[in-house]
Amino acid sequence: MSGLVSLVAGVALGLSLAAPPGPMNALIAQESVHRGWRAGFRAGLGAMTADGCFFVLAYAGVVTFIRHAPTLQTAMKAVGGLLLCYFAYGAAKSAHEGVADTEAGAGFRKTFLAALTNPIQVVWWLTAGIALLDPGTVSAFGYTIAVTNGVLTVLGFFCGILVWITGFPALLRVAGDRVDAFERVVGYGSAAVLCIFGAWFLVDAVPS
Repeated sequence: MSGLVSLVAGVALGLSLAAPPGPMNALIAQESVHRGWRAGFRAGLGAMTADGCFFVLAYAGVVTFIRHAPTLQTAMKAVGGLLLCYFAYGAAKSAHEGVADTEAGAGFRKTFLAALTNPIQVVWWLTAGIALLDPGTVSAFGYTIAVTNGVLTVLGFFCGILVWITGFPALLRVAGDRVDAFERVVGYGSAAVLCIFGAWFLVDAVPS
């Protein structure tokens, strides 16, 4: 029973990172509605791969180093902001022209690069994510769960992300097949979200 609790806690933790609205889901949505479920799933894998990198970096102690390196954090915010603004332009252009990037790996690369420089993701790993290394309790969606098996918690964490990047693009495709102009609405909406977050990161990178 304790093993199941640890697994479920990990799934909840993964969903708490993957599900909230933000730039990664905007990119996944854009790929899903323009190029289909597989493209959306590949975009999700890009973000998930970045989380795998963050987990390894956390294990190696690099995440803790980032916490005490404000200059590096500022540089990441600036790069992340510029990337998101660039992706916002591409999303708006695709929505306007009704044509998406035809390269199969484009979505994966976009989310992977954006996630690695995403301050929100970095902050998550500096706080809730660091608990994966030696979990005693897991906090997700406002609840705290006691866990006893760290391996199962980590496994559940990545399973939770996998559930989201599988189901979210599928729901978007179903909606797109039933609603006229859904593709264009999502395209412009994704561009707006990316632009807002990109501008926020850039402003946050400016020294006060």
